[in-house]
Amino acid sequence: MSEQTGKSINLGSEKLKLFFVNHLNRIYYAKAHLVQWLPKLQDEVHFSDLRHAIRETVEDVEKQIARMEVIYELLDAEISRGSINGLTGLVDDAFEAIREQAGEAELRDMSIIFYLQNIESVEMASFQVLQMAAVKLKNKQVSQLLKENYDEAKADRTLLLLIAAKYITK
Repeated sequence: MSEQTGKSINLGSEKLKLFFVNHLNRIYYAKAHLVQWLPKLQDEVHFSDLRHAIRETVEDVEKQIARMEVIYELLDAEISRGSINGLTGLVDDAFEAIREQAGEAELRDMSIIFYLQNIESVEMASFQVLQMAAVKLKNKQVSQLLKENYDEAKADRTLLLLIAAKYITK
């Protein structure tokens, strides 16, 4: 085992691009999966603030997906399903746990907030790593689009946190 402590990763641009696109695919399909599920929850939500937050999150996710599609074009890359089970599995697990709270409106809403917070956190971390990789790809437009996606995911996460605090501390 060689010691690489303190040294930067030296990947060729093609390897880095492949890494970048593979991970962008994972986020892309998780977002598409999320935007498919969220509207189904919207009408069942008890807290009106959460209903509004879900509507806003769906709009933001649709914008994020559109930005990612631009990134694919800029990199001359194809959107590919590949291995997407991790993040889409997280979304599926979240919705299963939410359904388990069907008889308790307040608990179901808190479950929605809990899982959406977790999903947004994973997506924020993913966008951050991809932003760093985009610097190495030397594409400022890609970096900017990822920053916008990160900022929106962060704002959605903050909104959900504020809603949770409001209802937990009531």
